[in-house]
Amino acid sequence: MAFSKDGYWVWDFWLADDGEKHHLYYLHAPTSLGDPDLRHRNARIGHAVSDDLIDWEDLGEVLSPGAPGDIDASATWTGCVVRGDDGLWRMFYTGSQFLSPRDITNVETIGVAVSEDLHVWRKDARVRLGADPAWYEILPDATWHEEAWRDPWVFRDEGGDGWHMLITARGRGLRSRRDTDRGVVGHARSVDLVHWEVQPPLSSPGSGFAHLEVPQAVRIGGRDLLVFSCDSAHLAGDRSGAGGGVWVADAVSSAGPFDPAGARLLAPETLYAGRIVVDRGGTPRFIAFENSLGADGFQGRITDPYELIIDGPELRLGTLVEEGDLA
Repeated sequence: MAFSKDGYWVWDFWLADDGEKHHLYYLHAPTSLGDPDLRHRNARIGHAVSDDLIDWEDLGEVLSPGAPGDIDASATWTGCVVRGDDGLWRMFYTGSQFLSPRDITNVETIGVAVSEDLHVWRKDARVRLGADPAWYEILPDATWHEEAWRDPWVFRDEGGDGWHMLITARGRGLRSRRDTDRGVVGHARSVDLVHWEVQPPLSSPGSGFAHLEVPQAVRIGGRDLLVFSCDSAHLAGDRSGAGGGVWVADAVSSAGPFDPAGARLLAPETLYAGRIVVDRGGTPRFIAFENSLGADGFQGRITDPYELIIDGPELRLGTLVEEGDLA
């Protein structure tokens, strides 16, 4: 009963919980494009709701690209949803601007949309957060095919003093174009979810990843962990040639610092952009999109929840959760 949408590819996603419903926000693009690689420059954000993380009611598109020149002129990419002290829900998302209809060169900038009810969203142009070249690669460096600054994960500071944002980014200081091992966890802070200041990265380059996609800080079994994704094609350094997927790394706290150099593989890359979600019973589960090719190519759908097994210091996947096991 995985979530899918007729006539569309579905991939990256994030969730919000209002206490009554689980809200799923997902990237989608029409299969009429023909080539699934084209989905990235045609992504929109859709919305579905569920009582149990398995049976979903699709409510359609809720956020679309902007006008030429906007931060999301080409596509709206991966994000997260949080509720602020003012009671408003905020969807932080990645705006993508492709610079050519042929090349994969694109600039990524983080924007936000605001909602009172998790259904109707309006963009707030006050948030236009880009990579700071003091610490992060930018497109004019000509060292990478994109200005990587995406997949915001926002959460409250443990001390209650403002908010943190984790970001997929690349550290500055490449020695050459062949030195791809520059993936880092970008960082920004805010006191009010509106005014953000970019901070130094929370991890170091050289950990074996060209990028650490869809970062998520979680606490499981009393331990702080970083969950992120990196496929085989973007493994670097000593990890090159190995299998990619969804990874787990140790953390000093929910706001880092993080140690991707010691990351362990949680799920193979046939499952990607994985998220840890909590069901109504308070049990952490794992959901990802199916990143495998069927007889007709990339299918594009989101899995049912998997069990998460805590085995001493290790975290591993169990079986798919049965519908009756989720409240």
